[in-house]
Amino acid sequence: MESREINRLTEQVIGCAIEVHKQLGPGLLESAYETCLEHELRLTGLNVQRQVAVPVVYREIKLDCGYRIDLPVENTVLVELKIVDEFAPVHEAQVLTYMKFAHKEIGLLINFNVTLLKHGIRRFRL
Repeated sequence: MESREINRLTEQVIGCAIEVHKQLGPGLLESAYETCLEHELRLTGLNVQRQVAVPVVYREIKLDCGYRIDLPVENTVLVELKIVDEFAPVHEAQVLTYMKFAHKEIGLLINFNVTLLKHGIRRFRL
């Protein structure tokens, strides 16, 4: 996918996340934001899945350890949601690792537990 198309797609995802945050505000469980964001993304016509397994690959062995991507969008953007006071390095490491194992070059880490959502968004590119 072209860089311009990827930027447009991530902008759409962020716009949907902002809309969900405007409607719900902070303070809910991650599952509520995940369900609402999935719905909002579908309303815009985007192909989105929910809780997709990502196996850990060690050498030639695939291990099903129960890791899941919150919302892969258009089979291109990996979206990981959090409800935390602030991002920790482990949250960023998680997204980068999921991107590696899922073979996705773009990832969004979104924290809905903020007063202004733009302060809770991180974009990653491998």
